Amino acid sequence: MRTAPLLLGAAAAAGAAAARRVARFRPVPAPVEPADASGLDPDAAAARLAELIRVPTVSSRDPGQADAAAFERFRERLAELYPHAHRALERELLPGGSLLYRWRSGTDAPPLVLMAHHDVVPVTGQDWSRDPFSGAVEDGWVHGRGAVDDKGSLVAVLEAVESLAAGGHTPARDVYVFSGNDEEVLGVGAQEAVAVFRGRGIRPWAVVDEGGAVVTGVFPGVPGQIAVVGLAEKGLLDCELVTTDPGGHASSPTSGGAPARLARAILRLDAAPFPARLHDVVLAMVDAAGRHAPGAHRALFAHARPLRPLLATALARASREANALVRTTVAVTELEGSSARNVLATRARAHLNVRIALGETVQSTVERLRRVVADDRVEVRVLSGSDPSPVSRTDTEAYAALGAAVRAVYPGAAVAPYLMVQASDARHFAQISDSVYRFMPFDLSRGELDALHAADERISVAALHRGAVFFRHLITHL
Repeated sequence: MRTAPLLLGAAAAAGAAAARRVARFRPVPAPVEPADASGLDPDAAAARLAELIRVPTVSSRDPGQADAAAFERFRERLAELYPHAHRALERELLPGGSLLYRWRSGTDAPPLVLMAHHDVVPVTGQDWSRDPFSGAVEDGWVHGRGAVDDKGSLVAVLEAVESLAAGGHTPARDVYVFSGNDEEVLGVGAQEAVAVFRGRGIRPWAVVDEGGAVVTGVFPGVPGQIAVVGLAEKGLLDCELVTTDPGGHASSPTSGGAPARLARAILRLDAAPFPARLHDVVLAMVDAAGRHAPGAHRALFAHARPLRPLLATALARASREANALVRTTVAVTELEGSSARNVLATRARAHLNVRIALGETVQSTVERLRRVVADDRVEVRVLSGSDPSPVSRTDTEAYAALGAAVRAVYPGAAVAPYLMVQASDARHFAQISDSVYRFMPFDLSRGELDALHAADERISVAALHRGAVFFRHLITHL
């Protein structure tokens, strides 16, 4: 996030005296002992991930378009690659094809749930430098679709479980591993898993799913690593703008027809973005990261709360990623007009993909869209929608354990709350747990993050190994 100049300008506007006061943050947690990596083989983990990448488990919104044989082959290969885990854990195949494993502890303590989906997005139309399903391991990197999102996380979890199960470890509380097969298409797998937990009266102690990562250089003034842990997700709204006309031959057009009305509606939405607000989750991220910032930045972040409106404006202007943290966003993703070159459109349509900020709802968002469009001839049709998720707690034993596992693998890293601007399977688990955390324990560069859902997705062998060490530490310190 290129926010430093704007944020420092906001600090100056708030007054130099405030910037000179001593920053008083909560104490930085004490260092922890380095995590035990015994029994974990980085190269073997990379080879197993490569094999799973070679199985093209591409999901589709049309179930008939998905390769069911590939998903079956993936489940079989998983059992072959992790025999100790499959002997120690009970495996349950949910109706839609997702996997749920249970590692019994012999106690009735609330369980830990570790999540990582195994479906991946298509590669069609992307310019890859190598076969996206080759699973190539070259020069310390594993290449291919799903290397990070999200087969890498699944492998990191299973590497930890496999090594512990091989040594006869019994966890202090039950550990569930859930792997969805339709996360990328907002499918039903996670909902089926939540229904299983509900039906059995189980409320998880904590849930850990994909989300933030260990990053460097994305927060102004903080030189070291920051582990950003997602506490909540923005809501999701899919809707259409639709307007109609009688149509006719294109040789005799009318002024202000359906395409023109639709264009005006889109431009009005573009010119009137939702207001920027600094939610408590984003404020907490600023506070947590700020404890590790030197000099002027530290003084600024110490006064984030009174500077809240200015910081919200600064973040909104800083980058598209920062802008998404502070407001509801509207993206026009599809446009449709006439079906023929010489025929006037009888119907013009635009699809809007809307990500709803915390504090707003589907209803309030739709009402504002209609107010801004301000044209009764342009209909706002809701296709589907879900409100933002609840915000998970940070004052729990589970969050402390997560932070300790981060510091055991990444000494000196700041652990900061984070708002997920994407949707994940984790949002469904927020119905049954107030400790749902979205975090991938990998140190990822900007280039690796940019390759998610794009060409040349990859993960370093070293980062994959550190992820497995993280999960091993978390499981052994329950």
